[in-house]
Amino acid sequence: MMRDSVEDLQTAAQIPATPQTLSPTYRLAFTDQDFLLREELRPVRLQLELLKPQLVLDEAGVESTVVMFGGARIPRPEDADGARTATLRALAPFYEEARRFARLVTEESLHRSRGRRGVIVTGGGPGVMEAGNRGAREAGGRSVGLNIVLPHEQAPNLFVTPDLAFNFHYFAIRKMHFLMRAEAITVFPGGFGTLDELFETLTLIQTGRMAQVPFLLFGRAFWERIVDWEALAEAGTIAPEDLDLFRFVETAEEALEAIRTWTHRGERREDIPGRPAAE
Repeated sequence: MMRDSVEDLQTAAQIPATPQTLSPTYRLAFTDQDFLLREELRPVRLQLELLKPQLVLDEAGVESTVVMFGGARIPRPEDADGARTATLRALAPFYEEARRFARLVTEESLHRSRGRRGVIVTGGGPGVMEAGNRGAREAGGRSVGLNIVLPHEQAPNLFVTPDLAFNFHYFAIRKMHFLMRAEAITVFPGGFGTLDELFETLTLIQTGRMAQVPFLLFGRAFWERIVDWEALAEAGTIAPEDLDLFRFVETAEEALEAIRTWTHRGERREDIPGRPAAE
């Protein structure tokens, strides 16, 4: 049997220090951070960032997820008075709705699959993301947090399951991991990041690059103010039937019912979770 990398790493650590062994060129390539961070190694870093969460989630038995997108600035209801705009104050109830939704989904997941299917996944940050991870923990289940390094450092919220907390450099790979196991997508009010996630996911579904899964927008009044959906259809830039790719909901219970009764490609969804999205 060939020696594995761990054995060679342990052996290399015991080699005497000489001008030759202290040279950067002598480092094992997979331990050489300066080498791995070279511009030419970007394809390798992309692959590593794809593989690490994939392997960890597989080993943790996470078979499918329910995705929760939403704004980091949505305040907790008890903190709403300190929000910087009246609109944010008005959106505070969605924090609690996200928390309740995640709790109910996790309870269902624990009952139906011992927490292996329908696992809550968020961006791991504050606001709606915190609410989702919080609700899952309150139900006694696990949840995934897909964080990303930002100029203003964003640490994971304290409700993410520690062993399922990930940090990303590449937004594109992070978004892939949101969708690779997704059985349902929920989108709460948010800003640029939420809009990016919403429209990229809708584009993947519209173009057939991703399976048509339940896609729910929490807060009709917010979303119809932000996006003139009917105008897109009237202009012909999307097909009228594209408006059927998503539904508006207001409450956690309404969202669960929408997922249970979702019809796509002529079939009725009877439960949570269902089939995973296509890669």
